Amino acid sequence: MTHPTDIRREPLSTALSLAASGIPVLPLRAGKVPFGNCRRCTDNACGGRPNMKTAGPCACPGPCHAWAAATTDPDVIQSGVWRHAWMRATAVAYHPGGAWLTVVDLDNADAIVWARENLPTTQTVPTTRGEHWIYQGPMRSVNAVRPGVDIKSTMAYARWLGPGTGTMTELPEVVRALALKEPAPARPAAVTVPALPGSGECRHRTPAFLERGIAMAEQRITEARSAIHATVYRTFLAVLSTHGECGCLTDAHIARLFIAAQAKGESARHCTDAWTNARTRLGL
Repeated sequence: MTHPTDIRREPLSTALSLAASGIPVLPLRAGKVPFGNCRRCTDNACGGRPNMKTAGPCACPGPCHAWAAATTDPDVIQSGVWRHAWMRATAVAYHPGGAWLTVVDLDNADAIVWARENLPTTQTVPTTRGEHWIYQGPMRSVNAVRPGVDIKSTMAYARWLGPGTGTMTELPEVVRALALKEPAPARPAAVTVPALPGSGECRHRTPAFLERGIAMAEQRITEARSAIHATVYRTFLAVLSTHGECGCLTDAHIARLFIAAQAKGESARHCTDAWTNARTRLGL
């Protein structure tokens, strides 16, 4: 995989070079914050989340926020609204999970020392305050897995700061293990939460019920031998039809489904499109 070596190039040129290498990109404005990349979402007019760091609840034909907007399509990158964004961009970001990568973001000197003592050596990129250690392979993104350490992969973005040095290695289990949290204390079998009008108590927040549903969805995707696109879409539709209205699904649950789909060869963009289409069909 080749990358542009000079980060002083204009953001648009850097983005096109990265996209040609198969790395989904998006523009960042001041403060390392994405733009709303369509006219409906300019200056957050759609009502998306204020800092635009996560995909917002807009009703655009396609996802246009943050990691969900990252693309390798040169026609999209150079389109009218995006071109205007690149003119104002202060940096280029990329979606690591969409490029089949994981970034271990080390935010200070102590975190770097810890990584050198505990993680396999890999491609390393200097940052303003620390380093990015980049591994080959995706996983779910988790912030603050330990002091000064974030993991950026699926459903996240990272700044492009150059190719760095060293040889990239396969994502090790020790990094995957960082995302595993201690099990939460057991909760009652049924939890009453604020319900939608007329829906009564929400049984979907029962831990066993929700976990079983997500696990079954992962298994259904993993065991698919053909019609992967259709299987992923139908599985997303089934999950949303059961859990989509009660608010019990978290980013972590969605990331598990996306990772299962990507392991079967689906791109991050296809996952996002399938999820969006399923939500649209159910009116969510």
